[in-house]
Amino acid sequence: MEWLAGRIMLLSGARRALVAFVAGLIAVFALPPFGIFAAPFLSFPILVWLIDGASGNPDHGMIRRSFPAFWIGWCFGFGYFLGGLWWLGNALLVEADDFAWAVPLAVIGVPAFLAFFYAFATAISRILWSDGLGRIAALAFAFGLFEWLRSFVLTGFPWNAIGYAAMPVPLMMQSAAMIGLAGVNMLAVFVFAAPALLGTRKGLRVGLGLAVLLVCAHFGYGFYRLEQPLPPPADPALMVRLVQPLIDQSQKIDDNERMKIFEEHLALTQAPPADGGKRPDIVVWPETAVPFILTENPDALLRISDVLQDGQLLIAGAVRAEASGPGQPPRYYNSIYVIDDRGQIVGASDKVHLVPFGEYLPLENLLQAAGLDTVAMPGGFSAAATRSLLTLPGGTTLYPLICYEAIFPGEIGRDARQADALLNLTNDAWFGNTPGPYQHFQQAQVRSVETGLPLIRDANTGVSAVINGRGEIVTGFPLGTRGFVDTLLPGKFALLMSHEEQERNAILIGCLLLGLAIISRASFILREN
Repeated sequence: MEWLAGRIMLLSGARRALVAFVAGLIAVFALPPFGIFAAPFLSFPILVWLIDGASGNPDHGMIRRSFPAFWIGWCFGFGYFLGGLWWLGNALLVEADDFAWAVPLAVIGVPAFLAFFYAFATAISRILWSDGLGRIAALAFAFGLFEWLRSFVLTGFPWNAIGYAAMPVPLMMQSAAMIGLAGVNMLAVFVFAAPALLGTRKGLRVGLGLAVLLVCAHFGYGFYRLEQPLPPPADPALMVRLVQPLIDQSQKIDDNERMKIFEEHLALTQAPPADGGKRPDIVVWPETAVPFILTENPDALLRISDVLQDGQLLIAGAVRAEASGPGQPPRYYNSIYVIDDRGQIVGASDKVHLVPFGEYLPLENLLQAAGLDTVAMPGGFSAAATRSLLTLPGGTTLYPLICYEAIFPGEIGRDARQADALLNLTNDAWFGNTPGPYQHFQQAQVRSVETGLPLIRDANTGVSAVINGRGEIVTGFPLGTRGFVDTLLPGKFALLMSHEEQERNAILIGCLLLGLAIISRASFILREN
């Protein structure tokens, strides 16, 4: 191992960049649909050894001395994000005549931009670098810091945060209930990078001992939490039907297919329960399932009332139009409607966190003048100022998350525990049969674990499921399956830590790692001198 570490440290030029890129690419295999937990244990030691050898000219200033580590981090990040996000280009091929030209920007440009977060992480860690355990702590702190920044800088895109590599199954997700995704990010990097100590020996026993202890705690808390008794179903006990219509995205944007799509959803809604079971109290359709402006089509609302039985509710994703004033075009919102058995809209919530370039155009006036437009809908959507909880007739409250809002832990506010369940409507048909929908599903699972709330997740093509507050799938559909499934809504799971307490725990972990890195760096400098 010492021989291998030495060879990697001494790499230079294109070979060094290529090894960093491949190391990032290998780490992707820890993510869905692969879930190979061992992959980062190979990637991160390689990254540590590359940073060991990334020393700049000592006569230069701190920033210029950090550039070799910056470059290594960027190559690592480019490999990781390219391997994990290549499927973004699939969305642009749905309307290839208009958007195929932008495929390189999505497939290469987005990973190249996101790689800068990891580049800054390795540069910062190199400033705090030492020759033992401290450098592992420095890397873990820096990655945690820049994963946190990635969650909100330029509206944020925390997709495939490194902590998800440590949470491939519910057993390994439970730590998020104590320290949140931010804490898992830091400790995951620490554990993944700890085997690098085998190559340099210094701090080996303490470092590997801590890593083993953290892994045992990670699994041990998972076993403990999964052994706790499940709470009873929500009160009142609600039978929920998930409708997964499996509509190809090219059909959804075809005006001639609109009524056919609408009737397809209605047919699955009114189908009798399997095996003569209890009829559903709530029927759920995916994001933008209604293929027209519902409030401008009273016949459609009448058709819904014909299909729903007495007391049933429909929760459906739809586009909502709102007048802007005389002479102004209407504003459109990506919304969720609650519709009762009389065809009346009794609740609604609009999406708050829109997808840049997909649902709205940043620097709109400038980019529209250049001929650009949004992918999801010409003219784009407007964002809601605040998130509105959905209170159903009968008192059940749902916390709505539309599409990729479920990947943001920060989107789930303090009022989430007032809700009886999370509700996530999405349409991953844009991404086809690629890793994208599987990655999206895993991240939504972790939101259930963090909040202790069950999750109702309905997707057009999958993955749809009802998930309990421990992230376990109660029932659902795999990707690419048409049909419906009925199940009782699970109850809330006891949560030991609030969102604020999880954040405080993550900050404490960051402070401990930073303190260890600073002490090790100071000791290293004194020893050198």
